[in-house]
Amino acid sequence: MPLLGSIGGSLRGERIVEGGAGVRTMRQAGFRQVCHERGLGREPGGNLAVRSRLSGQTGRTAMNDPSSPTEVRLSDKEFVRKTLILIGLAVFVLLLWQLSGVLLLAFGSILVALILHALADALARYLRVSRQWSLTVSGVLLLAAFLGIAYLFGSNIRAQFSNVAEQLPVALDAFGRKVGIGPISDSLSEIVSEIPSSGLAQRIAGIGGTLLGGLADAVLVVIAGLYIAASPHLYVRGFVQLFPIDQHRRIESALEACGHALRLWLVAQTMSMFAVGVLSAFAFWLIGLPSPYALGLIAGILDFIPFLGPVLGALPAILISFTLGTDTVIWTFVAVLFVQQVEGNLILPLAQRRIVSIPPALALFGIVMGGVVFGTLGLMLGFPLLVVLYVLVKKLYVREVLGEATSVPGEERKAGDAEAPPSPQEGA
Repeated sequence: MPLLGSIGGSLRGERIVEGGAGVRTMRQAGFRQVCHERGLGREPGGNLAVRSRLSGQTGRTAMNDPSSPTEVRLSDKEFVRKTLILIGLAVFVLLLWQLSGVLLLAFGSILVALILHALADALARYLRVSRQWSLTVSGVLLLAAFLGIAYLFGSNIRAQFSNVAEQLPVALDAFGRKVGIGPISDSLSEIVSEIPSSGLAQRIAGIGGTLLGGLADAVLVVIAGLYIAASPHLYVRGFVQLFPIDQHRRIESALEACGHALRLWLVAQTMSMFAVGVLSAFAFWLIGLPSPYALGLIAGILDFIPFLGPVLGALPAILISFTLGTDTVIWTFVAVLFVQQVEGNLILPLAQRRIVSIPPALALFGIVMGGVVFGTLGLMLGFPLLVVLYVLVKKLYVREVLGEATSVPGEERKAGDAEAPPSPQEGA
């Protein structure tokens, strides 16, 4: 208001003293002094420029005024925008939850692709052939190995599995008598007899549908794994392009570390599963357990699940041993403990010497959480998922955000670089 009053007084003075050149000069000097004091330079257009600038200042003042209607409208737009963002995030999370089973199958396909790539790398290194040829040969060899095992041992293993299925009820009864709770199979028969025939048929149909669905999922995982292994860069590039351009190299580096860590873990786990299966079958054969090959195969396959797998794989052999006397039970326990000690103290240290260990408690809770949230598939894939999360947290958060020097599992170091010392929570 003082500025407007000063300018208004100058304009009134212009009307009063219009008559003389000297007065006109005084009028212009006074006007320039007012503009100089108020920070307004002389611009083309004279008073019109002043009025234009004053109107602009007045408009900006109104915009900054919280009580201004324009500011209220902008706040409403901001509120609507943030609300829409929250709704979009909620819908996205709900969609991910609904598609969690499909996402787990996709992750399983990535594991299959990594297995094929590990075989292809070995073949390309020793046979000195191209990448495509080594990948094709690795796929054919893997398929031939499965078909050969099915042809040579299929009938024998199938008969042994049937024998195991027949022996388990007897083993449960023997175990129940040993612990003083009576025959367990009779209690199971009573429970089954109380189920209506229609309900029993529905449950059997449901189990059959689950088995068929699991078989279809396995075929889907293998086929998708072949496609991913054939052109992995296509899928990696498509995923990286979802992020801003300046983050592409960072995301690519994180994905490379995750892939390398998973590849090392898969190689180590495959070696461990093979050794556990062979040692268990040989030990059960020495003890005299029926169907040692089937029991060894069960122990080897279930060893894929860390911590819980060895226990679950040993249960069928331990239960069957109860039907053969106390000595057989004792020797079976000794064999199981021997195999687990060889695995933990010899096989895994040799296989995982290049991998930074995940803290055992974290791994155990991660596996259990995967089983609770995603079921059987989550129980099987819980540990590799935890490996990926562990690598991402250490690389993208601990190292890049917090700025702490830490070793990242699966990160390839340059030759000559000193290895970062492991933190107290990590194993070597």
